[in-house]
Amino acid sequence: MALAGAVCAAALAALTAVPAQAHQRPQWDVKDTGVFDVRFRGLAAVSRHTAWVAGTGGTVLRTTDGGDTWRDVSPPGAGELEFRDIEAFDARRAVVLAIGEGEASRIYRTDDGGATWTESFRNTDARAFYDCLTFFDRRHGLAMSDPVDGKFRILSTGDGGRSWKVLPDAGMPAAQQGEAGFAASGQCLVSAGPSDVWLATGGAARARVLHSADRG
Repeated sequence: MALAGAVCAAALAALTAVPAQAHQRPQWDVKDTGVFDVRFRGLAAVSRHTAWVAGTGGTVLRTTDGGDTWRDVSPPGAGELEFRDIEAFDARRAVVLAIGEGEASRIYRTDDGGATWTESFRNTDARAFYDCLTFFDRRHGLAMSDPVDGKFRILSTGDGGRSWKVLPDAGMPAAQQGEAGFAASGQCLVSAGPSDVWLATGGAARARVLHSADRG
């Protein structure tokens, strides 16, 4: 009888026991980058060990040890640029977007962890102002500009950001008065799957979300 009672008590304890991790609170650790005069605006984490950040002053940093140490891999001569979005594929390959009017809007790509960078796009239209970019996979991606001639302008790449072309705007809805994107953190243009992309807007009397099912 005592043995039966002990067995029942053990079974009840097993059923009602709460795993220790259930009592743990979510925890965040500060990862010191060693940089104090930069406002970070873009972040791309590709694994639990590797992440890239981009920000003001043409700054790009990379970590490969989970944020314990960071390396400054900023493109040379980019000190006057404002990086607002970065998309990374792994520890070696990343694409970063600088925002601004006219030639201030630029795109750079690296294939060697930031040791060298190639400028793959420089905006030559003074009316355009590029805000953010997104990739469907390692090759296909889009970048978005505020409206030009009454419609949002979309750039497209099919070679991982090495070259870009402006897409036709026939399928783009007309922009509202004052409507634009917000160039911060690269979240005004996001993709999911092989062909779906969403564009979020603001600045007008009514904010909108635009969707394309054919890569823009």
